[in-house]
Amino acid sequence: MMTVKASRRHDSTRQKPEPSTEHSRIMRLALEPMRNKTMKIGIDSFCYHRQFGKAYPGQAPAESLIRLEDFLGRARELGVDGVSLESCFMPSFDAGYLREVKALLDENGMERVYAWGHPNGLEGGRNREALKEMIESLDHAALLGASVMRVVGSSRRYVKEPHEPQLRALAGMFREAIPAAEEHGICMAVENHIDFTSDEMLWLFTEVDSPYLGMNFDTGNFLRLLDDPVKGMEKLARFVRATHVKDLKPQRGAPADQWYFFSSTPVGDGLIDIPALVRLLYEAGYQGLLAIEIDYLHPDYPEGEDAAVEQSVAYLRRIVKEVTGKN
Repeated sequence: MMTVKASRRHDSTRQKPEPSTEHSRIMRLALEPMRNKTMKIGIDSFCYHRQFGKAYPGQAPAESLIRLEDFLGRARELGVDGVSLESCFMPSFDAGYLREVKALLDENGMERVYAWGHPNGLEGGRNREALKEMIESLDHAALLGASVMRVVGSSRRYVKEPHEPQLRALAGMFREAIPAAEEHGICMAVENHIDFTSDEMLWLFTEVDSPYLGMNFDTGNFLRLLDDPVKGMEKLARFVRATHVKDLKPQRGAPADQWYFFSSTPVGDGLIDIPALVRLLYEAGYQGLLAIEIDYLHPDYPEGEDAAVEQSVAYLRRIVKEVTGKN
């Protein structure tokens, strides 16, 4: 586990200057959309990665491909409250097109998160071109009307490399991006991307210490590092601004040292204590999307991702009602 000495900026003997009135006003505006939301069920477009033409090695390609508009139509049919839109599946970043997507989302009353960074994001803090792209992507998020943008700091590609240098570099990069996020009133939500433990994520958010940097809590990815998701949520719930609600179970015959050994199931069918995680989020005042994500679907579900998504939506509706007492 990473141990990092306290930096000078957290020295208790040094008093932080009071923020300006204008700075405080912008921070309130940035957080206001989240305060007005209720806990809502959504779908991340990555559930349909095969249908978007991005099958993992070992997965069969989809029989037919879909467009972003098809995904949004299916989300509407399922009656969900919102979507998380992966930038890797956006057919265009033209401002006119993004405004059209925003209008479609607005017409259907859908909450939205813009998701930048698949698969490797900032590459553990080593890719400054990716940092530039991330900052520019805040413009795309704003055009879509998103108040939260999922971002990726590292990935499983770098998980066996030393974590402390990655985290320190990422903290610096996120600080560089915060003025642009603040200007747009958008919170960057860092996903646990099979890269860092919950303690390491906690260090990152505490170190950067900004309302414009929060967490996209993936309920499955901590398990893939043998880190308890519920204990992780207990530490991190106050930072959560977006989610990937993912459930997992072991895949017989898959290599135990591969990330997909724990393969996706419909939410509620796997090992993850989803009710406990939803309750912790609710108790922490989380009011954003519970966005279902399926990555490498377990072979026990030959009906495919769409059927798994539909089952997951029904399960999450029941759990949210039980936890919140609201329909």
